[in-house]
Amino acid sequence: MNKLISAVKVLVVDDQPLIVEELCEFLESSGYRCVPCESSQQALERFSADTEISLVLCDLYMPQMDGIELVQAMQKVAGKTRAFEAIMLTGRADKQDVIKALRAGIADYYQKPINLEELLEGLQRQEAVLADRQKSVHLGSLNQKLQYLSESINDLYQDLDKVRRSPAPASSDGENGPAVDNAEPMEMPAIFNQLSPRQLDVARLVSKGQTNYQIACELGITENTVKLYVSQVLRLTHMHNRTQLALALSPGHSGMRQRMTAH
Repeated sequence: MNKLISAVKVLVVDDQPLIVEELCEFLESSGYRCVPCESSQQALERFSADTEISLVLCDLYMPQMDGIELVQAMQKVAGKTRAFEAIMLTGRADKQDVIKALRAGIADYYQKPINLEELLEGLQRQEAVLADRQKSVHLGSLNQKLQYLSESINDLYQDLDKVRRSPAPASSDGENGPAVDNAEPMEMPAIFNQLSPRQLDVARLVSKGQTNYQIACELGITENTVKLYVSQVLRLTHMHNRTQLALALSPGHSGMRQRMTAH
């Protein structure tokens, strides 16, 4: 028999210690790492603590919590971010119990006395299914993060574009024109007075539409440090996002600055 190389662990649950011992010995000789349990409560605790457990062999009839109830409890622990497959072992093939188990999401079942070679083949099939499920979980999580990032960037660029398109402030003679070198610096809203010089530097660069990476390069600090400063600035100024911060410091939005000052 060729020895398997498996990255997952198999949780073996049965209230009869001899069965647990026999199953673990056979599966470990076939390349699987096993976690033996002799009660449902012990199995649930070990499943919760060890995220490498991805295959579950479980007896159907056990005291306190039967196999179906145990798998349902594991499903709640796993949520949507952890994939696992369960196989039920039963001493009697009651049709209603089998239907109930399959409806609960249990992938397969075997009747005792168990044919170990058939069980091994079943585990190998479920391991392949598990690999596909894990890929789907990871891809779904990645796609969700990318979508959120894309929407955030799109919203930021739209808001900054509105800022750039807003009319420039009138010059002293009442006409719009380019700013002069000796122009008075923009009046900073009072709410920004509580910021440190470095926090103000970060806030001004955010208002110019610079990314965390660009700010980090300009100030000679890390991106994580920039993220920390941005979080501090938003908290201290009671703003919800970078767009509000950019608008508050924009020369073309004096009304916004007044509202920030009066906050």
